[in-house]
Amino acid sequence: MFRANTLYEGEYLLGTSIARPLIAKRLVEIARETGADAIAHGATGKGNDQVRFELGAYALNPDIKVIAPWREWDLTSRETLMAYAEQHGIPVEMKQGKKSPYSMDANSLHISYEGGILEDPWAEPEEGMWLWTVSPERAPDEPSYIEITFEKGDAVAIDGKSHSPGQIMETLNRIGGENGIGRSDIVENRYVGMKSRGCYETPAGTILLKAHRAMESLTLDREVAHMKDELMPRYASMVYNGYWWSPERRLLQQLIDASQEHVNGKVRLKLYKGNVILAGRQSDTDSLFDARIATFEEDEGAYDQKDAEGFIRLNALRMRIDARQKHRDRRKR
Repeated sequence: MFRANTLYEGEYLLGTSIARPLIAKRLVEIARETGADAIAHGATGKGNDQVRFELGAYALNPDIKVIAPWREWDLTSRETLMAYAEQHGIPVEMKQGKKSPYSMDANSLHISYEGGILEDPWAEPEEGMWLWTVSPERAPDEPSYIEITFEKGDAVAIDGKSHSPGQIMETLNRIGGENGIGRSDIVENRYVGMKSRGCYETPAGTILLKAHRAMESLTLDREVAHMKDELMPRYASMVYNGYWWSPERRLLQQLIDASQEHVNGKVRLKLYKGNVILAGRQSDTDSLFDARIATFEEDEGAYDQKDAEGFIRLNALRMRIDARQKHRDRRKR
């Protein structure tokens, strides 16, 4: 997903969305291992997660049955859910007295918050809500510099030390959170048709997206990069709407993965009070940046600037024809 620079509606890093196909896969595996004919999930009948869980489950086992208590029982609100949990001795994290806590979902990529005062899009989130990040105002006054190494589009090392993908996320979440990075407040369009407001903390994802785009800027061909940017919103919608296991996502993934063959090198970032600032990028083997050609100084004949005249005139031809036609039309009037 990060190879595609995926953002849903320009902002959401899909921390909940991408977790659901993994959960669905494991649910189906457990059902198979135990001989069960059904799986269950706790998603409401209003949200995206019911779609994601069930599309994933049906794609992996077309005969599986699904039990969805929110749709089938009399759980009409979070208050009735809290009452059910209390009646049956089920502990609920972050519960504050009788008050329903925020609807939260945490994994190695992010933590999300919905409900409560967040149902008013005008209300600013409470500072005490955030669990992973300090506010930019409380972040250190000195920036933190990090260097991320990429191999075939994947982050594999931080400051020269190799890490597994999980360790990459853990390390960047910690460093990013300490520097106030990764908070977002979004009103998004759910697949079921309504708008919803959610807040997210995604420190590692925010850092990785910036770093990966910087690495691609140095190593990807222009038209390949532009094609990826055109396809990314479609890919993001597939992930958001629960189509991770679909034929179209698998097909598009092959193109995205092939584009990453030469995305190799290092990116240096400055993390400062909620900002991820690019400080440098380098690729010893796959850089397409040629300083001899790009320089504003003497290029020793690497680029003939006179060639630009014909290039411009040819590209202007259709506009010149259009302008002449409009001029003739004005003269007739």
